[in-house]
Amino acid sequence: MLGNFTYSNPTKLYFGEDSLKSLNEELPKYGERVLLVYGGGSIKKNGIYDQVIRILADNGKTVSEVPGVMPNPTVEKLYEGCRIAKENQVDLILAVGGGSCCDYAKAVSVSTYCEEDPWEKYFARMEDVDNPVIPVGCVLTMVGTGSEMNGGSVITNHEAKMKIGHIFGDNVFPKFSILNPAYTFTLPEYQMVAGFYDIMNHITEQYFSGTDDNTSDYIMEGLLKSLIHSSRIAKKDPANYEARSNIMWIATWALNTLVACGKTTDWMVHMIGQAIGAHTNATHGMTLSAVSMAYYRHICPYGLAKFRRFAINVWDVNPEGKTDAEVAEEGLKRMEDYMNELGLVMNIKELGVTEDMLEQVADSTILFQTDYKPLTRDDVIRILRASM
Repeated sequence: MLGNFTYSNPTKLYFGEDSLKSLNEELPKYGERVLLVYGGGSIKKNGIYDQVIRILADNGKTVSEVPGVMPNPTVEKLYEGCRIAKENQVDLILAVGGGSCCDYAKAVSVSTYCEEDPWEKYFARMEDVDNPVIPVGCVLTMVGTGSEMNGGSVITNHEAKMKIGHIFGDNVFPKFSILNPAYTFTLPEYQMVAGFYDIMNHITEQYFSGTDDNTSDYIMEGLLKSLIHSSRIAKKDPANYEARSNIMWIATWALNTLVACGKTTDWMVHMIGQAIGAHTNATHGMTLSAVSMAYYRHICPYGLAKFRRFAINVWDVNPEGKTDAEVAEEGLKRMEDYMNELGLVMNIKELGVTEDMLEQVADSTILFQTDYKPLTRDDVIRILRASM
């Protein structure tokens, strides 16, 4: 382990089939006015909405709502939520849905009492929060983002062609999150497998950095092997509780800041994927899968030792008689085969990206200083073209 770090995670988790009952334990800690945030209405069809409303009523809460939170929450939707939260002077924001709802709730929580344009302050300039924050709780119905136990929030500005994530501090983490794996059973397969890859990429974005012997890498290898095993089961049997519960737990630990300890991390697949999402509004996990193989093959020669380790420890490649480059490529090929097995999108054309959009997408891509091969704009264009 290299460097110095501080680890803290203030989110309390309630996990399991009876976890929604724990709302009764949390709600008395907050005032009477609750803002309920949810997506396109699936929670009304599957009965989760009615269960939550009943618990809120039993606890004497006055409820206002922001329905229709989209998979890639927009800045216009953020402004709407801030207006409703402020008008109703809410004491708690309760997100019921997937990661986008959780992301959105956190964005509203920091933006409602922001004295200037929150997009400019928190997403364009990435400034720290210096205004009152409304507490957030989450009831998770889809896994992938890890937003239920971190301070991250991603907002899309279609006018600016930007999709930007801000990692806020401990004071913005959800105060509590309720994780019932059974709530994920009815998710359409496309969204389910996109979530699986979002989890995998959260792990690899952190794994492919550094050259030291790092305990976080061993943890990530275990999470990846568990994800590969359980996702194959869930693909064949979406209602397999054991598999879906494992995946839900992996998703949380993939991005609750634990495995980032002692790591520099990468995040360029996310930056390129989010730029694609800003131009196409494509499903987040699929934007990641579409560019991952081109990106990892691009940086592999510069981080060869880690890619070799990845091949052996995650994909069980036998290194005997092979060069390091051959071992690394076999690992990437097995990863690619697994992605095809799940039915992930493997090229950006399928997401609506055309040749004449490549330079615009590259211009929307935020470039980070990464360990193995820091990218230039021209590199991003090459990776995008290789992903066509």
